[in-house]
Amino acid sequence: MRIFSFFILLLLFNCKESPEQVRNSNDTASAESKTEFSDNTDMIELEVYDYEGLKPLLSTSDDKTYVVNFWATWCAPCIKELPYFEKLNKEYKNKNVEVILVSLDFPSKYESKLKPYIKENNLKSKVVALDDVDSNSWIPQISEDWSGAIPATLIFNKTDRSFYEGSFDYEGLENAVKPFIN
Repeated sequence: MRIFSFFILLLLFNCKESPEQVRNSNDTASAESKTEFSDNTDMIELEVYDYEGLKPLLSTSDDKTYVVNFWATWCAPCIKELPYFEKLNKEYKNKNVEVILVSLDFPSKYESKLKPYIKENNLKSKVVALDDVDSNSWIPQISEDWSGAIPATLIFNKTDRSFYEGSFDYEGLENAVKPFIN
């Protein structure tokens, strides 16, 4: 439990805003739009994995390039960059690029925060949730350079792999992906 608490504190510190601050900034949406989306979230099928279940999504032997972003709805920098991943997914889909958004939201928030966010923002990229409290085990398996802070992005194909801790703007994200598809 102490390790899990440390991981959560690290995530909060590196996102620079607490979940409460993000929640308050999200509360500016009208109550009507929140009701509209929360009523239909049971139609969203969310795949939830522990790290062993997620591992197959983090390697490939096919010719596709994968862009895997680790994020959470309570992380303001994560939310700010998500439209860039959506744009990349749309613009590079025909170039054999797939974007996977791995949510690190708390399981208790899947129904009240994560699914409504997916619905409200009409996310087209594949969204999965990682529910594995043994972060000291799986973080270094994703990248030895990862401190555990989010947002974080893994870009890979069958021959190359790069890891980025921190936020992207669209130009930076596109520039990180281009070497994998050229």
